[in-house]
Amino acid sequence: MKDIKMIIESEDAEIRLDKLIGAKVENISRSYAEKLIQEGYVKLNGKTLSKSYKGKIGDCIELTIPNPVKLDVSAENIPLDIMYEDSDLLVVNKPKGMVVHPAAGNYSGTLVNALLAHCGDSLSSLNGKIRPGIVHRIDKNTSGLLIVAKNDLAHKNLSEQIKVHSFTRIYEAIVHGNIKEDDGTVDAPIGRNPINRKKMAVTEKSSRNAVTHYHVICRYGNFTHIQCKLETGRTHQIRVHMSYIGHPIAGDDVYGPKKPVPGLSGQCLHARVIGFIHPRDGRYIEITSSLPDYFVKFLNKLQKQL
Repeated sequence: MKDIKMIIESEDAEIRLDKLIGAKVENISRSYAEKLIQEGYVKLNGKTLSKSYKGKIGDCIELTIPNPVKLDVSAENIPLDIMYEDSDLLVVNKPKGMVVHPAAGNYSGTLVNALLAHCGDSLSSLNGKIRPGIVHRIDKNTSGLLIVAKNDLAHKNLSEQIKVHSFTRIYEAIVHGNIKEDDGTVDAPIGRNPINRKKMAVTEKSSRNAVTHYHVICRYGNFTHIQCKLETGRTHQIRVHMSYIGHPIAGDDVYGPKKPVPGLSGQCLHARVIGFIHPRDGRYIEITSSLPDYFVKFLNKLQKQL
């Protein structure tokens, strides 16, 4: 355990508690500060409060950082397609079908299992014992680029870039239908589906703002090849937004038609470009991955039908 005490001064007054802790405490991200507040590790003037509380001048914040919990996930020698790596981070090109981190029913064969074998103890601890190094996620059946932090400094910095929208994430997808406009934006909040809690939905209830920009690459009659740029990064964001405007991702059996698309196994969604400011030296790095075989194969089929 590590105990930290802070007195709020004038320049820190009226700042949300989670944001203030994330900014003031070394190697603590805002999301981790939020988790500590929710679990009762943060007290203000001796009382537990919500993350949104805005402190007053002279308030006393007492923060307890619990000891790291030993990871109960085994390292597995699973091949990784590493697009970039240095002492602070790596960018992995995840194949479709690989789960990012262990969860019920998937405690092996995940990206985290592979990362533990590749990196050993060199992974950040900010996201807890089940998600070491994982700064952001992509779905099991989405392929493409994912950034992994090797230390807490990198993790906190990259997380903040995502929050302020300076982190570039561009996807390519094939969607149902013919999108008429060349460019568009879906600005609609996303939260848990009120009927099916395993799904997400566009909803005003307990939701967070979500913005997706899309651009048409090519039209194929009943399908459209598009590029999507994330302004925010909500769970299932592209899948939910495209379904919301009537153009669900081809092969998406959760948010799209239940009838399978002939010749396509799983959803046609690929995280193609990732760009970020290096947390240590300030360089802007942008990495692009090739479209995977399953995606190219389906595109070729559509082109032949024109």
